Amino acid sequence: MKILFTFGGLPHYYNLVLNRLNRIEGQEIVVIAPKADGKTVGSGVHQSLEGIEFKVNFLEEYKTLWGKPFFKKFLETIEEERPDVIVTIWPYILAFVYNPLLLWKIRKMGIKLILKEIPFNIPKFKEALDYYAKGGVASETMQTNLKPNSLGFKLKYSLLKYSYKRAFNLVDAHVDYTEEAYDIFGSYGVPKEKIFVIYNSPDTDLILADKAKIEGINTVLPENPLRLLHVGRLVKWKRVDMLIDVFKKLLVQFPTAELVIVGTGPEEQHLKNQVIDLGIGNNVVFTGGVYEMKILGQYFNASLVYVLAGMGGLSINDAMCFDKPIVCAVADGTEKKLVKDGYNGYIFEDGNAEDLFKKLTVLLSDPVKTRKMGLNSGQIIRDEVNIHVVIENYQKAFQFCNSCLF
Repeated sequence: MKILFTFGGLPHYYNLVLNRLNRIEGQEIVVIAPKADGKTVGSGVHQSLEGIEFKVNFLEEYKTLWGKPFFKKFLETIEEERPDVIVTIWPYILAFVYNPLLLWKIRKMGIKLILKEIPFNIPKFKEALDYYAKGGVASETMQTNLKPNSLGFKLKYSLLKYSYKRAFNLVDAHVDYTEEAYDIFGSYGVPKEKIFVIYNSPDTDLILADKAKIEGINTVLPENPLRLLHVGRLVKWKRVDMLIDVFKKLLVQFPTAELVIVGTGPEEQHLKNQVIDLGIGNNVVFTGGVYEMKILGQYFNASLVYVLAGMGGLSINDAMCFDKPIVCAVADGTEKKLVKDGYNGYIFEDGNAEDLFKKLTVLLSDPVKTRKMGLNSGQIIRDEVNIHVVIENYQKAFQFCNSCLF
């Protein structure tokens, strides 16, 4: 079976997942990705071609009549590759919604369609307009530019709502990160049997192997039993600015505590200026981007708690592989499966700095108990959410499509 994925780029962590899928006997993975920087990839996402084991077709993106990107020579590439299944994402799925001739040609070739979604920021059908009116389409810059009382708003988001409905029902299957998919897509009329919850995970086998290699090694930071760690792109919706403000308050009770911020992005200089303005430069470390797991893992090993104040995802899995307790709010929905409140960390109220402060105070006050909670994180990775679970659930979706009859 040949499966073709359409992506807005080649994030290093997902290449490893595709490698695992490509190694399955009788299965071939092919990818279509943009020639240049994709319009659907977030600012600062680390991409790489290193170590890929699957074929990539780099196609030029263009802006469609409906205002979203798609690929030039897409159909020609499909006719050449002849995949059995196309796995696509938003907004590329709209090409099949608004271009019925493309959909007809795909169907004529006997190709099945799968939609891959997160889907933490998709509203239920009946709640959609109210969701958008309240700013539910905020980007990683935290801007919406909505005018909910205008006719333009109602027309635009009514069209979006029904475009979702069409898109969700024209595909043969869904692969999604969370169990919320059943309720969300079900509200658009998608049968439950077409929805496959794959969860979200890096290649945990590789991470755990690297963890074993660097056990007891720390070349990156001096010892500090009260160190907090954040890893991720420095964009507004990560809310690192709120984390820094909270950390300033924590220093009153824990003056030797340290906050390490791993990552880079458009907010980096603003955040560094914030640290200087607050006078806490001696307690905050900016490392820049770190992508080699044998190095990044040392930052996890040298820290007590992993904190994600805003949106995010796989950094939680990474931290849990290194037995770190997690503090987060709304990450990307997968935190509901990964973080068990009071067991391997805490979920704080989204956007509530005071609640974040309270949760971190509890963990810093008892490092011995906190480290035990971190061991529970490692157990969850080994038993519940790992690369084997993701691959198994992908296979279920592929097999379902293979058995579908038009």
